[in-house]
Amino acid sequence: MSRLFLIIVTVGVVVTLDFRYHGNKEMEHYLLRVNASNPDIAHLYSIGRSVAGQELWVLALGQSSRRHTVGIPEFKYVANMHGNEVVGRELLLHLTDDLVRGYRGNKTWSVRILNSTRVHFLPTMNPDGFDQADTSCYLGQGRFNRNGVDLNRNFPDAFAERRNSEEAGREAEVRAVMGWLRTETFVLSANLHGGALVASYAYDNSDGGGELVGGASLTPDDDVFVHLAKVYSHNHANMRQGEPCGDQPPFRDGITNGYRWYPLAGGMQDYNYVWAQCLEVTLEVSCCKFPPADRLPVLWTDNRKSLLAFMRQIHLGVKGRVLDGSGAAAPNAAVEVTGRHNIRPFKTDKRGEYYRLLLPGNYTFTVTFPGHEILTESFWVPYGPDGYSALTHDFLLRRIEPSSARPSSPGWALGLTLALLGTVG
Repeated sequence: MSRLFLIIVTVGVVVTLDFRYHGNKEMEHYLLRVNASNPDIAHLYSIGRSVAGQELWVLALGQSSRRHTVGIPEFKYVANMHGNEVVGRELLLHLTDDLVRGYRGNKTWSVRILNSTRVHFLPTMNPDGFDQADTSCYLGQGRFNRNGVDLNRNFPDAFAERRNSEEAGREAEVRAVMGWLRTETFVLSANLHGGALVASYAYDNSDGGGELVGGASLTPDDDVFVHLAKVYSHNHANMRQGEPCGDQPPFRDGITNGYRWYPLAGGMQDYNYVWAQCLEVTLEVSCCKFPPADRLPVLWTDNRKSLLAFMRQIHLGVKGRVLDGSGAAAPNAAVEVTGRHNIRPFKTDKRGEYYRLLLPGNYTFTVTFPGHEILTESFWVPYGPDGYSALTHDFLLRRIEPSSARPSSPGWALGLTLALLGTVG
């Protein structure tokens, strides 16, 4: 009885979080306490370990935090990929605190987010680098992992590696993220960095093909990426002004195409988009990589509105299921949008679900699945984020009917007989 009582009284407790830099163990303890105090909306899990053996903890928040629910999209924020870029990890801890407090206080904004979306926060992808980091604003140590590798140059590259997606030779932290992306169907993501103030979007690389336009390397979903980047920069306190950090160039609207800024092979952003069909934006949230701790309250205030607004963009476009001729889920069915030829077609997951982030407009979809007729449908896609839901549209396929070897009607037999007679003589 006493054990049951303890469980009841601890559910819903909000854990206090102050503004300072939290070490890896402190961060782990905070996440464990949030998880234990909020079992109805929180689920803490590890996606693997760093080179030095530290857990890569992810906290999932949502009405169904432990497992995927059909129709509820999966969102993620990743921070501290470069160990000395530390603002992002504190932003994610305070975002966790904000969402949990809002939900416990029955605040509409938090309840609607967590009831409509399953969100995942990986506050540090490079805990070993963080342990080695100094407090330099620019060229300090700690950027790389324990093996001295830049994790944002270690992912398979669709252009440089000719579509090789193997894990062999990758760093432990990169392999962990690659495995993570196979376990969840993430739809939208952002990777938090430091050292600039800009929202950067795919592609980061190019092989000089048709994607290269005017110095930028454009994806088939460039309009969506530009929109996503602007959502963040325009909701930020000053990112949209595009003012440079030090000797960096100014960024119009506070956004940039990654390749136009500087080419980058092996980046996580492009890997998410090409292999995991997850649209990811890289957010540079502070000119100083490791600013003084007394700057954290201001940095949180500057970024809070952007972080929440960006999350809501997961409800852009259309979602639904592809069902085969018997009404069952059709896994691995291609769902393609006319005019958007992706390197790898967007496909349904094991539940037959698909998600396509699209701006409002009329689109034509083509769905292909073995043994079934190709289905083409056109319809209008409205703006979903305001209502916290994308348009729901299921595609119902028809089986290809096997054709008979030859007709069996008497008329066919008579026609063949007459034709044969006509060839005699």
